Amino acid sequence: MAQHVALVTGGSRGIGAAIVRGLAAKGFTVAVNCLKNTELAEKVLGEIGGQGAVFQADARDHGQVAAMVKAVEARLGPVEAAVHNANIHFPMGPFWRLPWDEVRAKLEGELGAFHALVAAVGPGMVERKHGRIVAVSSSLSRFASDGFGAHAAAKSALDGAVRVLSREMGPSGVTVNAVAPGLVETDATSHQPEEMKRAVALFTPLRRVGQPEDIGGVVAFLCSEEARWVTGQYIPLNGGINTV
Repeated sequence: MAQHVALVTGGSRGIGAAIVRGLAAKGFTVAVNCLKNTELAEKVLGEIGGQGAVFQADARDHGQVAAMVKAVEARLGPVEAAVHNANIHFPMGPFWRLPWDEVRAKLEGELGAFHALVAAVGPGMVERKHGRIVAVSSSLSRFASDGFGAHAAAKSALDGAVRVLSREMGPSGVTVNAVAPGLVETDATSHQPEEMKRAVALFTPLRRVGQPEDIGGVVAFLCSEEARWVTGQYIPLNGGINTV
């Protein structure tokens, strides 16, 4: 698969960086997208031996994403796998107390980033009769947790879009799936109390919280030829803590 090209939005750190590494291990040439921190993205690219390139763009901006995909395809080749992983900030607190503007920003940002990506890569995939699209959702879209109303709502909408898109693009040989991580050790979760992490681990059948590589490996599989019969799926990646 040395000639296959994958694009990962938000690929410079955490789960995104692990996805980049997993795809490179599968033989993909990887376009590593970042919003601002090109230095960190270049470091990730170095970890995979320069097997790709870094592309800066705001994943929520349709114009920037379209231009990025054109640049990726001009430099690396057709995008055969696209991963929506860009982290969209969300407010926390009781849903009924959250400012609507902040909730709307999360909803529009999450769905906007996914729509921008599939609108840019979809036509080429359909024309070539082959493609892989993976969206990084969250177990919080189905497993309720206080304070995460905006995040849960946006990821639930993402899950629905994935299901519909898998039906629309399936006849053209394009698979579309969502992975739903539980608690994963990244810089984004570093502020959470260690006591809480230990409690989550205690209630997890595998008795630990997730690591970025736990997610990256599954996403790489879904982008591979081995997953050609898998589409329209919501795949919990949480060590078995819930199976909803």
